[in-house]
Amino acid sequence: MTTDNQSRVVLSVEGVTIDTRPAGRKPIVRDISFDVKEGETVCVVGESGSGKSVTSMAVMGLLPKDALQVSKGRILLDGEDVLQVSAARMRALRAAGVAMVFQEPMTALNPVKTVGEQIDEVLRLHTKDSAAQRRKKVLEMMERVHLPDVTRIYKAFPHELSGGQRQRIVIAMALILRPRLLLADEPTTALDVTTQKQILHLIKELQEQEKTAVVFVTHDFGVVSEIADRIVVMNRGELVETGTRDEILTAPKQDYTRMLVSSVPSLIPRRSPVTGQPKVLEVVGLVKRYGKKGLISDHSVLAAQEVSFTVHKGEITGIIGESGSGKSTVARCVMRLTDPSQGAVVVNGQDIVPMRRLRDVRKQVQYIFQDPYRSLNPRRTIGQSLMEGLINYGIDEGEARRRAGETLELVNMPASVMNRYPHQFSGGQRQRIAIARAVVMKPDLLIADEAVSALDVTVQAQVLRLLEDIRANTGVSILFITHDLRVAAQICNTVVVMQKGRIVEQGAAGDVLANPRHDYTRALIDAAPAPDWDFQNFRPAAGMPGMAPA
Repeated sequence: MTTDNQSRVVLSVEGVTIDTRPAGRKPIVRDISFDVKEGETVCVVGESGSGKSVTSMAVMGLLPKDALQVSKGRILLDGEDVLQVSAARMRALRAAGVAMVFQEPMTALNPVKTVGEQIDEVLRLHTKDSAAQRRKKVLEMMERVHLPDVTRIYKAFPHELSGGQRQRIVIAMALILRPRLLLADEPTTALDVTTQKQILHLIKELQEQEKTAVVFVTHDFGVVSEIADRIVVMNRGELVETGTRDEILTAPKQDYTRMLVSSVPSLIPRRSPVTGQPKVLEVVGLVKRYGKKGLISDHSVLAAQEVSFTVHKGEITGIIGESGSGKSTVARCVMRLTDPSQGAVVVNGQDIVPMRRLRDVRKQVQYIFQDPYRSLNPRRTIGQSLMEGLINYGIDEGEARRRAGETLELVNMPASVMNRYPHQFSGGQRQRIAIARAVVMKPDLLIADEAVSALDVTVQAQVLRLLEDIRANTGVSILFITHDLRVAAQICNTVVVMQKGRIVEQGAAGDVLANPRHDYTRALIDAAPAPDWDFQNFRPAAGMPGMAPA
């Protein structure tokens, strides 16, 4: 990163307005202007729908020609207006002049080609190098992005790599021609904190080596605080505020910016353990093995090993860990969506593992999935989705409709939306509906599996407050699965830390997150962006405050 005012401007966005085609009543983006210098990182931040990704697509010349158009302004790349160049020139500029790293590498990579072939294709289309020269450059680039065993990974297909490795491949494709400008559109949103830290460090390292200008599109101010030189804040297609990282984080001028920054959860735990309440869930010695273990050979995988923990009435217990740690496997075993191999899952004093009829269990334990759009039936109205479980348990339609309406009000949505369909709501609204569908059954235990990981920080804050309100109003217990330590610190009374199928540490959130004993827990906390920053008060964290009441 650099703050040298004499650095050359690589990208200049001047008064850009983006309209729908044919032109609508209101532009998608209105009169946006900002510059990016060589070696500088400019973070473009805002909620979903703010226009930040559309602006980056315009820079790449990737706006859908039948839907969107730049109606005003200029986009200068090293002084050349990309809006005026021919299609052939734009193809030449992509990769060599400007490259892009997308949010989801699996959609950016071809599933039927090896990753080596896909990086090689960039060189084949844009250089005159021989096959041997290209292969050498590809392997060197793969080493520069810190991929292990590059000769093996060169021959691997995307599905054979981890999420972090796939994102490194996409970065290698973007940087192999040493572009002047790198556009990174939410490249770390779906990654674990440790992988996210590695990717951010990698981008910074390559940027310092090549003096690449970086435009980093994100809604995560934790990431922004780590990498930004300057920040551009957008809302509903308009530029709200610009400034240096310190100016925006410590003294934002606009209310919208203050709201965005203060919505970032703190790493300081807020909840005390629940005491004196009966046990709702007790997991004892849980083991889940996939595959078969024979007398001679063992082809099985232990996804969960000797997992034991307890959730009391009205308590929110978080299970935290990276992808592959076994946390979702445990949640699915608790719900009996998959059968444990060994151990006991005791719900309200009854072990449900040996039970064959799970009708009563389904009513006592409800599941909130990560993606509400996939968990809600697109052909059913919201009312039908909420009433379905109630009717299945013998409640008449009139009473079911009344309870569905009351539950929608509980999640801060009007009962009048019951005749609408899932696609007519925003992501945050759909997640509220998914929560309502679980709560309407009046369960004793809610399992929330990464229920806020895909949401903007402001919507995430709203959903977290909603879960706390529901817990306070109904006394429900919540098993909260997450890889985000900031979220766990805000909502959980107790936390269980898992690594490779085992519990490595558990206890009160304040004890585990403030004074971790295990190296893995410390590594997770160290990997969280800006662990020593108190976003809600626009300042560095000043020690551990007293715990809020449970």
